[in-house]
Amino acid sequence: MPTVSMTVNGKAASGEVEARTLLVHFLREKLGLTGTHVGCDTSQCGACVVHVDGKSVKSCTLLAVQAQGAKVTTIEGLANGDLHPMQAAFRENHGLQCGFCTPGMVMSARQLIARYPDATPHEIRHQLEGNICRCTGYHNIVKAVQRAAEDMRTGAANAGSSERAVPKRGPLPTDLHQHRHNGS
Repeated sequence: MPTVSMTVNGKAASGEVEARTLLVHFLREKLGLTGTHVGCDTSQCGACVVHVDGKSVKSCTLLAVQAQGAKVTTIEGLANGDLHPMQAAFRENHGLQCGFCTPGMVMSARQLIARYPDATPHEIRHQLEGNICRCTGYHNIVKAVQRAAEDMRTGAANAGSSERAVPKRGPLPTDLHQHRHNGS
């Protein structure tokens, strides 16, 4: 069995895996990071979104061996002591109900706002289409994302964070969920 090594949430992590082991299963079963959820096993729901080398990736579409040497951030690694502004905004704006989709939604929204801080509600909904929530109807999720964007711009949440300085808006891509194995 191959051994895979990567940095997960700022710490070195490695383990033996079958070549067919998905990153989501490596994170959950080998590393005990169960915040990343398995929802559909078909890359439709977005519950498994993590950041791989700074890009949102549906971890059910990536083999663990493909993440060899990568820097992976899960929902557990997003906060640095206090809640990340995106997590706090979801809590404060009731952007979750059952919570199953929340980790993937937060990870996707965090990348969206880091790249496009002035996204409109319509654009936020469009960019989060790869994340399914069966409970909220998305209204409060959009409010939470907008609030986090404002907090990250002004530094009102998580003072001293490098997330305070958010770049000005550029053109929005059609899909933020990048796949490491396709070269984008």
